[in-house]
Amino acid sequence: MKRLIKRAFLVLAILFVCCLIGFFVWTQQTYAPTKELLRSVGDIEYEDDWVTFKPSGTNKEVGIIIYPGAKVEPEAYGYLGKRLSDAGYTVGIPKFNLNLAMLEANKAEEWIKRKPSIKKWFIGGHSLGGVSAAAFANENPDVIEGVILLASYPANGDDFSNKDTPILSIYAEKDGLTTKDKIEETKSLLSRETVLFEIKGGNHAQFGMYGEQKGDNQADISARSQQDLIADEMIKWLDNQ
Repeated sequence: MKRLIKRAFLVLAILFVCCLIGFFVWTQQTYAPTKELLRSVGDIEYEDDWVTFKPSGTNKEVGIIIYPGAKVEPEAYGYLGKRLSDAGYTVGIPKFNLNLAMLEANKAEEWIKRKPSIKKWFIGGHSLGGVSAAAFANENPDVIEGVILLASYPANGDDFSNKDTPILSIYAEKDGLTTKDKIEETKSLLSRETVLFEIKGGNHAQFGMYGEQKGDNQADISARSQQDLIADEMIKWLDNQ
């Protein structure tokens, strides 16, 4: 009997290790930035495990942190970072352990501590990165001025409905992952100061520039066009905060 129990525990331990190995391998199959993005952005600067963009125009002393979607490399949001920095904003896009923001939702603290000259902070994220960004904002209302959700929404535990937190929620008509139904379903979690903007013809993957994504729909517009629409809306919203 004891021998059977030991064998059962050994089998369970082996299965557990196999699951961990499989999970690790899955997290390393990342979505890399496209060649088009790299041509558009040029040289990308880094500070440790952060992709950074310094203001090239008038420094507004406003910082923006963008959490990548699950398994998406931070460089894939470089076009948005460049557009925002050209508009005077300081931008930081972190690389997460195992490429999952949910494992390090408080990583924004690193960037904030490094930039004492920044007067106002906004945090945003794409897909599951946006969920983690909303969680950080909800837990740090004295630090974060507003939230930008890119094909994303808050988790049920991060209810902003009774708060005045400025939120910009950008979603896409052809998104096959964060669908319009999901956006509608989670509207009740958004604050009284929320602006919603739909990108006609856009899809999920084109909130970054990393190519196609499994489960997504085909977009009716180019990745560059969708990126410009996102950047224009973000800049307009930020300039009014």
